[in-house]
Amino acid sequence: MERLTSSAPVPPHLRGGIMALGNFDGFHAGHQAVVGRAIACARAEGRPAIVATFDPHPMRLFRPDTPAFRLTTLDQRQALFARAGADAMLVFAFTRELAALDPAAFVRLLGEEMGVAGVVTGEDFTFGKDRGGTVATLRDLGMSAEAVPPVLDGEGVISSSRIRAALKAGDCVTATRLLTRPFAIEGMVQHGDKLGRTIGYPTANIDLGPYLRPAYGIYAVRGLLPDGRVLDGAANLGIRPSFDPPKELLEPYFFDFAESLYDQRIVVQLIHYLRAEAKYDSLDALTAQIAKDCDDARQILAGTPHVA
Repeated sequence: MERLTSSAPVPPHLRGGIMALGNFDGFHAGHQAVVGRAIACARAEGRPAIVATFDPHPMRLFRPDTPAFRLTTLDQRQALFARAGADAMLVFAFTRELAALDPAAFVRLLGEEMGVAGVVTGEDFTFGKDRGGTVATLRDLGMSAEAVPPVLDGEGVISSSRIRAALKAGDCVTATRLLTRPFAIEGMVQHGDKLGRTIGYPTANIDLGPYLRPAYGIYAVRGLLPDGRVLDGAANLGIRPSFDPPKELLEPYFFDFAESLYDQRIVVQLIHYLRAEAKYDSLDALTAQIAKDCDDARQILAGTPHVA
């Protein structure tokens, strides 16, 4: 799986490809339908399959003060696209210059400069200056283009906005169903104040970075280590109101695990929301609640199969 950028030439062996065009943050069931169709078309025609995405997200350019909202990082998207069967991911650097291209110039970029033979996208995809281009525009300008209809469930169109709303409400079950996998935060384990170690619950501290902030609270989680091991645990996601100063972190504690994870990049899946954060007047009260949280998390995870 190769990663390409819009600032570098597309290698000869990837020219003439079919491109899934969108942002695909989250890579939920609707996005999977678009990418799956692009890959199927590419395979049927003996062409490379390329998935495009944009970085930064267009919202970050036009509304830079928007709170963090990402559901995936570029690395996560690349892994998901590869698992789906794509040959390459192309990252468009979303700049004001790119946003200002008129639709015809954007289609020339795709066809002449990148060698794209055809595009598959969602029905609501727009592009170019003032978002003036549509799938019909692509066809009118000579680009082979197919629009995939939205994927629906009993509540409507599956979308990233629905997933974000579910996570902000602590509804991991809905988020997992729409994503087809648990929402996962990937990050480097950093040194903290080691307070968890003093009460018997050492945690792996991870900065939340650009990710959407789910509901603050305690979660049943699974950790995926670089060596492939999967660990069950409980985590605090939030600002730790029992400790000063407040610091926003994801702090998973993994059951029956005593190895150091410092400076390792791990993935933490949010499986189930247990409760909101709370402030405790004593370490004894906090420790007792953590013990209960861990018991609750063990029970939930015992009945929840692992999904990568």
